[in-house]
Amino acid sequence: MDSNGSPPTASTPAEWTEELEESGVPEVLRRLSKDIRTAARTLTTKEARFLVDVYYQWQHERIRQSNQIRALTVSGEPHDATAFVLGQSAVLERQVQAVLDAWSMSEPTEMGRWARGITGVGAIIAAGLVAHLDITQAATVGHWWRFAGLDPTVVWKSGEKRPWNASLKVICWKAGQSFMKNQHRETDVYGRHYRARKAYEQAKNEAGDYADQARAALANKRYGAETEARKWYEQGKLPPGHIDARARRWTVKLFLSHYHDVAYERHYGTPPPLPYPIAHLGHVDRIPPAEVTTKT
Repeated sequence: MDSNGSPPTASTPAEWTEELEESGVPEVLRRLSKDIRTAARTLTTKEARFLVDVYYQWQHERIRQSNQIRALTVSGEPHDATAFVLGQSAVLERQVQAVLDAWSMSEPTEMGRWARGITGVGAIIAAGLVAHLDITQAATVGHWWRFAGLDPTVVWKSGEKRPWNASLKVICWKAGQSFMKNQHRETDVYGRHYRARKAYEQAKNEAGDYADQARAALANKRYGAETEARKWYEQGKLPPGHIDARARRWTVKLFLSHYHDVAYERHYGTPPPLPYPIAHLGHVDRIPPAEVTTKT
């Protein structure tokens, strides 16, 4: 996750379009005008992954177009064509959201319904999680952390294949942002964990516990002499944005561990194996899955 708080870069359309066209997945876009419930019932996990990607790309484009229209309005320039395209994009975006909304509440595992019971997790995030996370492929949540790019020990080296799923990393980044924004709501669960973790990270930073990381940052990347980041690193501390990103990443990893616990027990009928630090290293500070009221 980027230390400056910006979203990670998702896969570009060119990276997955060929595979999707070969499998016929884009056909789902032509079905969006049909009954939403029918479309949701026939949606495959591959199609759901595709639609989540499409939704975020269209959302990004809509925001860009809105900013462009605002600038053209201020300058007095015509923008009817741009406004028309924006309106059509918004319609398609809402249709995709409607399908994923229905699917995430009705898919067989019911993990979408469980996730939707968490404050800050909506239709798109829940659908993305269900479409990407297969409990039969993850004996422990550590597999998912690495798959989502949340394991800081995994480094993407030049010339190597990306060691995580870019789309899932975006979804997890979105979840972290949402937990942060919802931290003061009465029904919030994970925002409170984020707030507590951020205070913990700030205290460690002030105590100089991250001095080694600060030195490494200066050694591995060039920062302008007047940049705020360099000023913090030279003090032997991490910048506020880096601390905030650490807190959000920790919170998302906690959420995924709870998601894994619930999915594992529902699928196998038994609690999952204890995480390695608790089973073998004597750690006892495990936080159990949140008690949530699922929506009906």
